[in-house]
Amino acid sequence: MKFTVDKHEKYILIKLNESKLNSLITPQLKSELILINTEGQRNIILDLSQVKFADSSGLSSLLVGHRLCKNLIGSFILCGLNEAVSRLITISQLDNVLSIVPTCEEGIDLIFMEEIEKELKREIR
Repeated sequence: MKFTVDKHEKYILIKLNESKLNSLITPQLKSELILINTEGQRNIILDLSQVKFADSSGLSSLLVGHRLCKNLIGSFILCGLNEAVSRLITISQLDNVLSIVPTCEEGIDLIFMEEIEKELKREIR
């Protein structure tokens, strides 16, 4: 699996450099997501702008990422979806479950907004 990982203080940006998100890629993606999560990272942005095709195993890996981040009260955000991948997510009714934004910059903004909200909630308690 070809990908890049860009680590920041509040989030990790993973750019998947593959054209397909299928059963050949998903085991490696899942293990990478688990590894990142066990390091304590709770906010992950997954850039799928290079991905032109995804199947059910690809969707499964996205749900794993979502669950891992949610368990740590973090965010799993998808960005850069092409039309075919976006349509598959919509048909599977996962667009109501997964956080999807058009660009990575918007994903970063979303994470910072959510982190500010969490801080404010902690201060109120």
